[in-house]
Amino acid sequence: MQEMESQFPPAQGQAALPDTASWAYWFGWIFMFLYVSQLCGFVSPIPSHSDEMYCLTGLQPTVMVMLGETQEADERFSPLSLPDPLEWTMIALRKPSGPQQRWGLYSDFSKAMSQAGSSQFQEVIRQELEYSMKVELDKILATAHSNEIEHTKKDLEGFKKLFHRFLQEKGPSVDWGKIQRPPEDSIQPYEKIKARGLPDNIASVLNKLVVVKLNGGLGTSMGCKGPKSLIGVRNENTFLDLTVQQIEHLNKSYNTDVPLVLMNSFNTDDDTKKILQKYSHSRVKIYTFNQSRYPRINKETLLPIAKDVSYSGENTECWYPPGHGDIYASFYNSGLLDNLIAEGKEYIFVSNIDNLGATVDLYILNHLMNPPNGKRCEFVMEVTNKTRADVKGGTLTQYENKLRLVEIAQVPKAHVDEFKSVSKFKIFNTNNLWIALSAIKRLQEKNAIDMEIIVNPKTLDGGLNVIQLETAVGAAIKSFENSLGINVPRSRFLPVKTTSDLLLVMSNLYSLNAGSLTMSEKREFPTVPLVKLGSSFTKVQDYLRRFESIPDMLELDHLTVSGDVTFGKNVSLKGTVIIIANHGDRIDIPAGALLENKIVSGNLRILDH
Repeated sequence: MQEMESQFPPAQGQAALPDTASWAYWFGWIFMFLYVSQLCGFVSPIPSHSDEMYCLTGLQPTVMVMLGETQEADERFSPLSLPDPLEWTMIALRKPSGPQQRWGLYSDFSKAMSQAGSSQFQEVIRQELEYSMKVELDKILATAHSNEIEHTKKDLEGFKKLFHRFLQEKGPSVDWGKIQRPPEDSIQPYEKIKARGLPDNIASVLNKLVVVKLNGGLGTSMGCKGPKSLIGVRNENTFLDLTVQQIEHLNKSYNTDVPLVLMNSFNTDDDTKKILQKYSHSRVKIYTFNQSRYPRINKETLLPIAKDVSYSGENTECWYPPGHGDIYASFYNSGLLDNLIAEGKEYIFVSNIDNLGATVDLYILNHLMNPPNGKRCEFVMEVTNKTRADVKGGTLTQYENKLRLVEIAQVPKAHVDEFKSVSKFKIFNTNNLWIALSAIKRLQEKNAIDMEIIVNPKTLDGGLNVIQLETAVGAAIKSFENSLGINVPRSRFLPVKTTSDLLLVMSNLYSLNAGSLTMSEKREFPTVPLVKLGSSFTKVQDYLRRFESIPDMLELDHLTVSGDVTFGKNVSLKGTVIIIANHGDRIDIPAGALLENKIVSGNLRILDH
């Protein structure tokens, strides 16, 4: 008889044992299953001392399940007392004594059963979890008002599909041995695309385009309330202001009608719609639709923490927008996709609204609309060369004869260092995507868009541990036909995620023209300086208070600032500058100061007279 003691940690993406008032409650329904199965001749109980032991005779091979008080519980059972010992498999599991053990027991059992060669019991547990989830979701739907029922039902149906896949999938979603470098012609250099030039009818090409900005995020990571798109980034212009200016410039220059579509979340929709009134006289049609609203899941019970459909007040933390991969279903469900197709639109250009480098590129658009081989691409992903700061970024690979985006979370642990290698995986995804509208419609109607699940753990303000199930828009590349990667200049990837990024785009490193930022011609090097601002600068309000004016950074290579530091007016930074104010110290960089290849530390106060 083969003996196994299972002490496995929970697998990523695998269902966990729900936490209840007592672990026995959870096992009640398991034992009910065992009891009913016993009546049917499927399971035979075996009496023992203080341990519980069950014989699953209907499985192949026959499995012995024992729940003991100690890890060595199986030693009390003599293999000789069992019939045909060589045909039995023993699974010994320790009874759970706390939350962590309860969390791990289902995973332990599932892994042990998997090694025993049986999946039937796992399937029973999965079905029970799905049934429990359905009951809770039905209760939530029952609280919706009549005008909320339709879209709430669509959201919850989408969530159920994602939850089903979450219970089915285990471990890394890629077989590392199948990953290959993409064929040379599958990732084109931007210079080759640009060398084709532009046709005389570029205006008619532009009229086939829709610009979509992902606008679901809040500015909380930078200490701001409301949508991140409403944070001022340059000359008091917000991300949204700059986006509208870019598209308006296109429409005026080429006499076209390129609309802007914002994918909002329930977190950003109201505030965004209020601010859109200021653009009513601009030459840009602006549409919005909301991505789905999914319930957060209690990590212990695997049940939604929401009790009703409301998402205000105390219920704010019960819901989340499920990542930008939700764009396909939400865009389709909104009806906007069909409307744009009816207007003659053919492609969308999708990007994060905080990526200030993601502007409409006429050369890429022309390549899509007038391909040199006559066969149009359904999906184009802009990639750019990795630096050491980008080693965790998703990369394009060839996988089962398709281009596939591989993220670090999908990589087996043994190959993570290999994935991070800049020499082997030289490019990463900028999340600037060009996608055919007709292809989205076709695949969505066939339920054929396949995206890996991202399991995102969170701890809420009250200490409750939850998980969010999300997807990423770029992961769908493998579902489209004739997909292509284009290796673009780094300038097309200029995200503003932190105040360190904000300092760069607010500085004289960039010039602003018609909503677009371009590197200053006065900068001798095309690379962007490395800037690291400490925790005293994290919030935008604190950051702005610490700079009387943004320093001259044209000749800066590297800036690190830590501690209580302020900058006066007209400061110039060149080369490598490191400023460290230790705890209790303060450093005031005086107005007009020039710091070139300097390390400043200690205590320096400039007092007003």
